[in-house]
Amino acid sequence: MGSLFDSLVTFLFKYPPRVFERGELVLLPVLPPALLGAGLLAALVLVAVATGRLRLVTPRARAAHAVLRGAVLVLLAGCLLRPSLVLSSSVPQRNVLAILLDDSRSMRLPDVNNERRVDAMRRVVGDSSDLAERLGERFVLRYFRFAAVAAPLATTGALAAQGTRTDLAAALEGARQELADLPVAGIVLASDGADNAASDLAAPLLALQARRIPVYTVGVGRERFARDLAIERLALPTTALAGAGVRAEVTLRIRGVGGETTTLSVEADGQLVGTEEVTLPARGETVQVPVRLPALAEGPHRITVRARVLRDEVVTENNEAQGVLRVRPGPEKVLFLEGEPRPEFAFVRRGVASDSALQLVALLRSAPGKYLRLGVDDSLELAGGFPTTREELFQYRALVLGSIEASFFTGDQLRMINDFVSRRGGGLLALGGRAALAEGGFAGTPVAEVLPLSLLSSAPRMADSQLATVQVRLTAAGQVHPVTQLAATREATLARWDSLPMLTAVNQLGELRPGATLLLAGRDPEGSGDRPVLAYHRYGRGLAAIFGVQDSWHWQMDASIPVEDRTHEALWQQLLRWILDEVPDRVELTAVPERVGPGEPVTLQARVVDPTFLDVNDAQVVATVVPPSGRSFEVPLEWTLREDGTYRGQFVAEEPGMYRLEAAARRATDTAHASRGALLADVQGADVERAELRAPLLRRIAEETGGRYYPLAEAERLAEDVIYTESGITVREARDLWDMPAVFLLFVGLLGSEWALRRWRGLA
Repeated sequence: MGSLFDSLVTFLFKYPPRVFERGELVLLPVLPPALLGAGLLAALVLVAVATGRLRLVTPRARAAHAVLRGAVLVLLAGCLLRPSLVLSSSVPQRNVLAILLDDSRSMRLPDVNNERRVDAMRRVVGDSSDLAERLGERFVLRYFRFAAVAAPLATTGALAAQGTRTDLAAALEGARQELADLPVAGIVLASDGADNAASDLAAPLLALQARRIPVYTVGVGRERFARDLAIERLALPTTALAGAGVRAEVTLRIRGVGGETTTLSVEADGQLVGTEEVTLPARGETVQVPVRLPALAEGPHRITVRARVLRDEVVTENNEAQGVLRVRPGPEKVLFLEGEPRPEFAFVRRGVASDSALQLVALLRSAPGKYLRLGVDDSLELAGGFPTTREELFQYRALVLGSIEASFFTGDQLRMINDFVSRRGGGLLALGGRAALAEGGFAGTPVAEVLPLSLLSSAPRMADSQLATVQVRLTAAGQVHPVTQLAATREATLARWDSLPMLTAVNQLGELRPGATLLLAGRDPEGSGDRPVLAYHRYGRGLAAIFGVQDSWHWQMDASIPVEDRTHEALWQQLLRWILDEVPDRVELTAVPERVGPGEPVTLQARVVDPTFLDVNDAQVVATVVPPSGRSFEVPLEWTLREDGTYRGQFVAEEPGMYRLEAAARRATDTAHASRGALLADVQGADVERAELRAPLLRRIAEETGGRYYPLAEAERLAEDVIYTESGITVREARDLWDMPAVFLLFVGLLGSEWALRRWRGLA
């Protein structure tokens, strides 16, 4: 339809619409405009006088004659004004035209009339194509291949479609820098747009806009597969503590296979560790499937998830996804502060005692100024009570506040707890109790700012007769959150929560803060409404949660709970492990991206802080990379200058397999080490997770740079469009519009209509 419209416009107006979009309309009159205006006015007066003398026709017919003759004169005057289109066009053979061709694995898919994408692209845009011959008459052509990076290409016959990552931002920036000293008329980008590098396109597009270099994008492939099941995303936790299973989430993309059944198999380091039968929904395009991994040994593990191939799938390579899970050894320290001896404190300690990855350091106030210390490393730890310096507090990774009033803390200690979450990135869990939360006077303090629920400013302590009895239930968010999973399946988890005995709440909690999530709610048996029980949100770099009941130990000691039941222990171990997740070390090392193909570059990025978790810019940071062969090498990391505390360096992952990463930061006598990381260099299943043609992304690139998007079948139109550019060495020329076929047809129409009217009235 678009091609037919363009052809019609070209026939009527000499040039296609895209030429008018690039040009500037001007008037180049053959006579002075004032003289033309005077002549037109005089001619219109003569027409009016001559038409008025016609006595044999009605006034309406005379008016029609006058209008038609006047329109002819106006059209003639318009032609004498000589309307023109001023265009900036490239000077032949003085400019470079860059042609970027996608060489990633997704280009191997055979969905262009049963032809592989790379072959169809080579046939239409390659160096031996008719289009290349036409473009070569006007430009010096420079070919590039790209996947993760752009590289010059001697011949398009060398395209192999083996790249494991599509990075459009890196491709455009690489080509721009490669041709920085040459006059570039434009860039042709042929791709399926399946960008999976998560790079920011804004910077390279702004750089191209600054040089006024248009990008003409050519879309290759189908925008939607007829029948396909793909693992679009495998969401693994960044790290996990040893000694417990891990919950991951798989996002499946569905195309024409709704209602069918598939099997997800989960492997860790090549060993099958679980399977999951999944019935695909009849409606919707994506579905999230939780999968469980068993407890794994310390260190990095390659996790692979495969979906059983269904009948007549268009693409089978995207039925697999891989990721890396790093298991931390522990134990990791949690500081539990309790203001009074109570059963909740004792049962929580007992419940997590069997978890070797958790070190629960307890500080129990037994009397004013006296404390019972449990789980400490030495006699000096917490000898003075709750920490009074940030260095002392920040050595812990999580903090649990029991029934302790706000007046117990100094103002600086309250601010330290706020900083513990926001700056240090630690986890905070506030429990319900008679002297906790609002009843403990925390409203309006720096600690209240951290919590996911607002605290009432005046909340008197409840009498025993006022205690609220609640039946704890899962919210919609709680049904899928890992911390609330008490059984192997969703149905069993729901049934287990429904069977737990009721608890009591002594705290009046306010509304959820914006962005907070409610996982557990307490249903009042008397029907007065639900109250929040477990809520959380991210605050700064850390996580803060409220567990607003005071006696979860009933889930261990109630008469209805069997002796062998481990619900209470499992819940508390999951709660503490959860608030420890993603708590940063003083040196945090990450690889960008976390998965590459052999031979692709990797950026190592480290964030370095001092013992108070303030950014450090003057450290010496060195990363140690251990490839699969075991022969380690060092990569120096330099401060980026743009961001405090951030250091970067690069290396090339030559070998396939798992890379182990370590880093150390030295500053004077202070040395800090990063938790061990991992990187996966592999090609299996890569770059095809989202392999459908992403035309909107390609259109965006073209529109923001002044170019144009073409489906592969219409790429031949490039040869006409790329001529008109303001980039490179150009010349401006004016093209007449008065001789357009549309003007001639209008002349014929007006004169023919006037003659037909005179013939009808017997005047001819």
